[in-house]
Amino acid sequence: MDLNSILSQLGLGGKKDLVYLSVTPGVGLELIQLDIGTKSVKNYSYRPLEYNESLREISNIEEFKNAVSELFNELKISMHSSVVINIPMVLFGSKELPLLLADDAVTEALTSEVEQSYIFKRYEPVVSWSDASYGQSGDMRKLYYSAVQKNTVDDIKNALGELGITVAGIEVSLISLLKALAFTGLADDELKSNNYSWNLMIINQNGYSISSMMGKNIVDYYEEPLAIKSFEGDEIYNAINASAQITLMSYPANSLFIVSTTNLVSAELLANRIHIEGGIKYYDNNDFKRDNPLPVSLEVLEDNAHKISLEAIGVAVGNNVGFPIKFNFLSSSSESGIEDPDEPVHVELGSKEFDISPNAARNISLLFSLIIVAPFLALFIGVPMVANKKQAQLDELNSKIEQVNSEIKRLEEEQNKLNNFDVNAEIKKVLGTNRSKLIAYSALGESVPKKLWITYFVAKDDGKFDIKGDSENVEDIYTFFKNMKDSLIDTKLRLHKLQLKTNSIDEAVTIDPNQPADYEFEVTNMSDSEVSALQQDKDDAKADDEKGAKNAKSKKTTNKK
Repeated sequence: MDLNSILSQLGLGGKKDLVYLSVTPGVGLELIQLDIGTKSVKNYSYRPLEYNESLREISNIEEFKNAVSELFNELKISMHSSVVINIPMVLFGSKELPLLLADDAVTEALTSEVEQSYIFKRYEPVVSWSDASYGQSGDMRKLYYSAVQKNTVDDIKNALGELGITVAGIEVSLISLLKALAFTGLADDELKSNNYSWNLMIINQNGYSISSMMGKNIVDYYEEPLAIKSFEGDEIYNAINASAQITLMSYPANSLFIVSTTNLVSAELLANRIHIEGGIKYYDNNDFKRDNPLPVSLEVLEDNAHKISLEAIGVAVGNNVGFPIKFNFLSSSSESGIEDPDEPVHVELGSKEFDISPNAARNISLLFSLIIVAPFLALFIGVPMVANKKQAQLDELNSKIEQVNSEIKRLEEEQNKLNNFDVNAEIKKVLGTNRSKLIAYSALGESVPKKLWITYFVAKDDGKFDIKGDSENVEDIYTFFKNMKDSLIDTKLRLHKLQLKTNSIDEAVTIDPNQPADYEFEVTNMSDSEVSALQQDKDDAKADDEKGAKNAKSKKTTNKK
C-alpha cells in the first residue's frame, strides 16, 4: 500500500487525480497517463475530434465535451479530477523589452504585439510569456511569448467544468513536443548540453516551423507557411526542401531534427531530401510512425498505442522534465507555468541533490507530523485516562479510610458508653502500674539481707504485692520488712506470716537451740481473702501441672506396650 493510500485511509488525502488531454490534429482528442518511474504509458485512449487548422480552434466544443466524457468513462477515471490539456500552438514569438517594465506593462506590450496577427484581429487573445534564459544582457530582457484565443480557453474550461473536471493547466504543442523528445530520449544528444546548437523542424498542414536551439534553450523561432495540401506526390518534398534549404542557412547548427505531425509528409523521406552540414535525425509523429516512442501497458489496446503522439506524451510528463520556457494561459499576466501540483522542487541537503514534488513533500511531511504528534496525542489521550483511573482508585481508598475511621469512632463511643472507658486514664494507669512494679523490684533488690532468701514474689497491676521467703533468724526478716516499707511508701505493707519452717510439731519441739533455725515469712499489702485467693490459684496451677505430667507419663507407657 502506497503513502497516498495510507493517508487517504487516515482522511489526510484529498489529492485529485491528475489527467492529461491533448487536442492533436490528425489524431483527435487523446487521454494519457504515464508511469514516470518506468517511463511507460499506463493508460491511454483517444476519440476523433475535428480541428480547424485555419482558425486554429476546436471545430465543435460540444463534440469535445462528449469525447472527454467518453474517454473518462472508458478508462474508469473519476470526473472529479484535474486536467492539464495540450492544444495546438496558435502563435509564438520573441521580443526584447526594458528590464524596468513591470509584469502588467509587459503583458500589455505583448498583447499589443499579438493583436497584429490576423487571428487575434477577430478574437481577444490570452497571452503568456516567459523570460529567455539564454543571451540576456544590458538593460533589456528577451521574452518568449505565446497566445491563444480567450474564447477557446473559456470554452474548454466551461465544457470541462460542466463535467465536474477542474482545469489545472493549458499547454501548447511546441513545449509539449520538446518535453516529449527529452523524456523519450529521442533527442538526448541534442538536449544534453546547453552549448550544443541544433534546429528543430516541425512539419504541419499549414507549413513548417524552425526552432533554433542551444540545448534546451530556444534561441530563435521562425514559421514558414506552405499550402502543403495543394501539392501532390513528390512536389510536397521538393517544395519543403527548396524553402527549408534557404531558411536553414540563416540558422547554422550542428544538427537538424525533423518531426512531421501531418499524414501528408513523411519525416524520413524529407530527411533524405534535405542536404545540410551536420547530422539529420527525424521522427514521424503521424501514420508513417514505425515504433512507439514509449512502451505501453497491457491495458492499452494495440491499435490505440500506435496513435500516441509526442504532444500527448509531452503534456503528460508534466514538470518532471524541466524546460526554461513555461506558459500558463489560465492567468494572462503570469509566467509561473502550468499549475501542476506535481511540479518537482529542487532540494539540496549537504552534498546530496534531489527533486521532490510538492505532493510527495506534503505526504512525507504529513507522515512525519503523524509520527511526531502521535506520542503527544497518545499522552494527551492516555494521561487523562490513567489519571482518571488512579483518581478513582484514590477516591475509593479515601472512602474506605473514612469508613474505617467512622467505625473506629463508633466503637470508641460505644465502648465509652458501656464501660466509661477513658483512654487517657487507662494510659496513666498502665504507666503507673509499671512504675509501681519497677519500684517494687528495685526495693526488693536493695532490701534483701545476706541470710534471707526470697522464694516467691508477685506484683499485680493494681499495685498489690505478695512476697514469701526464708531466713535463719527473725532479725533479718524484720530488717527486710522495714526496708521494704521505707522503699514502698503508701503501699501499706504488712508482715502477714512469720513462723518456723517445719513439717510437724515434733520436729519443732526437737529443734536444737544451738543450731540456726529456719524461718519462713510472707510480706504483703493484700487482704487475707486476696492472699487466700492467690494461694488457691497457685495450688490449682500446680495440680494442673502434676495432672498433665501424669497423663504424659501414662501415654508414654502405653506406647511402649
